[in-house]
Amino acid sequence: MSRIRVDRDLCQGHARCAALVPELFDLDGDGYSVVLPGREAIPEGEEETLDRALLAVENCPEQAILLEPDA
Repeated sequence: MSRIRVDRDLCQGHARCAALVPELFDLDGDGYSVVLPGREAIPEGEEETLDRALLAVENCPEQAILLEPDA
């Protein structure tokens, strides 16, 4: 399983993740990216979801989206 999160200290609100992958990301009231509730974990075998998460990671200009293995 992998976990996806947004580093709030790095995010500057470009909103590319929410535009590209709205099934995983949204914007908070201040315009910064957040992972949608319940979408923080990507189970093994959900390759399409993992690919979509990687698309967001690769397109974040601030590298604020982190995809990490679940410990």
